[in-house]
Amino acid sequence: MDSPQAAPPGPPDAGPAVPEPRGGDDPYLRVDDLRVRFDTADGVVRAVDGVSFTVPRGRTLGVVGESGSGKSVTALAVLGLHDPRRGTVTGTISVGGRQLVGLPEDRVRRLRGRDVAMIFQDPLSALHPYYSVGRQIAEAYRVHHPRAGRRAARARAVDMLDRVGIPQPARRYDQYPHEFSGGMRQRAMIAMALVNDPALVIADEPTTALDVTVQAQILDLLADLQAEFRTAIVLITHDLGVVAQVADDVLVMYAGRVVERGSVTQVLRRPQHPYTWGLLSSVPSLHGDPDADLVPIPGNPPSLIDLPAGCAFHPRCRYAGDRSRAEVPQLVPAGADGHLVACHLPTDDRARLATVPLGERRLP
Repeated sequence: MDSPQAAPPGPPDAGPAVPEPRGGDDPYLRVDDLRVRFDTADGVVRAVDGVSFTVPRGRTLGVVGESGSGKSVTALAVLGLHDPRRGTVTGTISVGGRQLVGLPEDRVRRLRGRDVAMIFQDPLSALHPYYSVGRQIAEAYRVHHPRAGRRAARARAVDMLDRVGIPQPARRYDQYPHEFSGGMRQRAMIAMALVNDPALVIADEPTTALDVTVQAQILDLLADLQAEFRTAIVLITHDLGVVAQVADDVLVMYAGRVVERGSVTQVLRRPQHPYTWGLLSSVPSLHGDPDADLVPIPGNPPSLIDLPAGCAFHPRCRYAGDRSRAEVPQLVPAGADGHLVACHLPTDDRARLATVPLGERRLP
C-alpha cells in the first residue's frame, strides 16, 4: 500500500538533492547523475541511470546487486573504458578534483593506473599469457615512470610481489600466469593495480573464484594496503558477507539505479528497501534457524532495454501499489543520517516490516 499523503512526484530523471554519507575527508571520487547508454539492434540499453555516490580516501564503498544491475558498467565508466562508438556516458565523474567525462582519451590514460586502478574479476584472462607476471607489473610501472630503467622497474615489481605476500618474488617474477595458483594470480593483479600507488582502486568481484580461505587472505591484504596508503576502494560484489567484513558504506543497485545507500550498519542491519530485504533473505546466516528455508527474490531482473513503468522492482515486489507502477521513486532520507532509499512505501511501514522475517512480512 502506498502513502496517500506522499508529495507530488518530481521528474523521473531529476531527483531531489540528497545529503551525502558522512565520514572521511572530502571525497576523492565523486560520481553525480552518471548515465551510461548502449545502442543495440534491439534498442537503447540504459545500463546506468542517474547513479550518484562519493568515496573519500581511506574508506571502502561496497556496491551490491544482481547481475545486470549496472555495477561493473559503473566501474568501467569511472575508468573511462567504454567505447564511445557504441554508447554514451554523461554526468560527472570527478577523481581527485579532475572531471573525467569528456576528457580526451590520452589524458584519461595518464590517470588510469596512476590515480585510479582496477582489480579485475578473472586474473587469468586479465593477465597476458605470453608475458611473465613480473614483466607485466614492471611495464605497468614504466608506463607512468618513463625515466625508470628496466632494472628499476624490475626491482619495483619484485618489491610489490613481496608486499602482496607472494613467496620467492624474485623467482616468481619470471613465471607465467598459468604457473600461479588462483590466489597468487589475484595477488599479482593487486600488485599490478597498486604498483603506481593509486589513490583509488576499483575491485570488481576480486574474490569470486577463490575458496574461502584464500578469499579471507585477499580481503585482509586489501585492508592492510588500504591502511598503509589510505586508498579509496570501490568493491563490487554479490557477496554480502564480503561487504559486511570490509565495507564502510554500501550502495545497492537494481536495474541501473541506486535503490538504497548508507553505512554498512544502516544497510545490512536496518535495511529499508524491499530489494535489500530480498538480498539479505536469500543468503544463509550463521545466527539464523539452520532448518529455515532461504527466501529467494521471485522473478527475474528486467530488461534494461524495456524497463517497467514506475519502480523497476515493482513486478517482483509484494508491497507494490498503484504509485509504484506509475512513478519512479527518488532517493530520499530513510530516517538515519545519510541513509537513503528509493521506495514509495511509507516510512512507518518500512520501519515495521524491516524487523519482521521476510516470509512473514505483510502490509495491513
